[in-house]
Amino acid sequence: MAFEFIQRDLAQRRAQSLFRSRTIIESSAGAMIEASGQHFLNFSGNDYLGQRQDLQVMQAWVEGISVYGVGSGASPLVTGHTRAHQQLEDYLAEGLGREKVMLFSSGFAANQAVCQALSHANSALVCDKLMHASFIDAAMHSEGEFKRFKHNDLDHLEHILKGIHGDCIIASEGVFSMDGDNADCEEIGQIANNNNAWFMLDDAHGMGVRGQTGLGTAQALKLSQQQLPILMGTFGKALGTAGAFVAASTDTIDYLINFAKHYIYSTSMPPAMASATLASFHSLQDGAKQQQLNERIHLFRSLCAQADIELMQSNSAIQPVLVGDPTSAVFLSDTLKSMGVWVTAIRYPTVPKAKDRLRITLSTSHRLTDIEALVDALAIAFNRLDERPERVK
Repeated sequence: MAFEFIQRDLAQRRAQSLFRSRTIIESSAGAMIEASGQHFLNFSGNDYLGQRQDLQVMQAWVEGISVYGVGSGASPLVTGHTRAHQQLEDYLAEGLGREKVMLFSSGFAANQAVCQALSHANSALVCDKLMHASFIDAAMHSEGEFKRFKHNDLDHLEHILKGIHGDCIIASEGVFSMDGDNADCEEIGQIANNNNAWFMLDDAHGMGVRGQTGLGTAQALKLSQQQLPILMGTFGKALGTAGAFVAASTDTIDYLINFAKHYIYSTSMPPAMASATLASFHSLQDGAKQQQLNERIHLFRSLCAQADIELMQSNSAIQPVLVGDPTSAVFLSDTLKSMGVWVTAIRYPTVPKAKDRLRITLSTSHRLTDIEALVDALAIAFNRLDERPERVK
């Protein structure tokens, strides 16, 4: 039978408690979501600052539609690059101290474009073991050599670099999407400079929440273009919209514009989305929402410590609870849902085997009482897990 692997692989996923399916969200307001006619406190989103329902952001979207319509109507090298796109690029370039910026429809596309366009037969891509799948997938299919160093292990990185000759990009993340911890960006930048390599940072989960005005890890650490030649950030997390950007030197951006297929042959993001994203950045400049988020993170970690709930080391909005096997992770997630709390179980292959977890994400949309309810529900769920006779060891 043709394509018989499809049924085989799906059956295997189901047998291993690794099968994934989509949930239809019927409505969403603040920290609440509705699914299958039930309402839940949502602790599984990436809208860390509540920006997707911010009135200024929504108004900018509406005004953008009135000027440009719903979509861009073309790829950026035809007629799809509008004044709204350019204004967002200019804002990012100036705020980040970069020569030039280009926009992408997604962070996945941006990472793929950089890997595809800048790799060649005598080049190398070296990244953290926990780098996002978008980068790893592109690097595996690139023309150059691909290596990964142990998570945040810079001694291992330097060991790998001893065997690298030619052009090299070293990539890591400002805030790791599954663990919530940070890379030592300043040290990686120095290592890259010492080895005549370029440092690239994926700051998808740092953009908006880090930095004095929400411009992410590069702003927070004052990383220059020389220290960090390639910066990628996304708008679909803390900024509340969608899309991504790459910031670099003028020559690098011009090269990507001319050679990055993911950019050349894709329709531009809607101009209204660019307008809404710029409005989102403007509304975060005073740092008030970022401070509110930090207060919620501190409260959550303090309450978990009081309840003897062990968390992974993270000071970001991403607060993982390591479980260790997929069956238990799904059981805990389902138990929380039965109490009106939505926390998704993250399993292999999204995370390494035996690193299955609950990935809790916090937002300024959460009230303090919401966080208290979450911790109470977690304590109950773990007690029920301990009482299960069939618990996976």
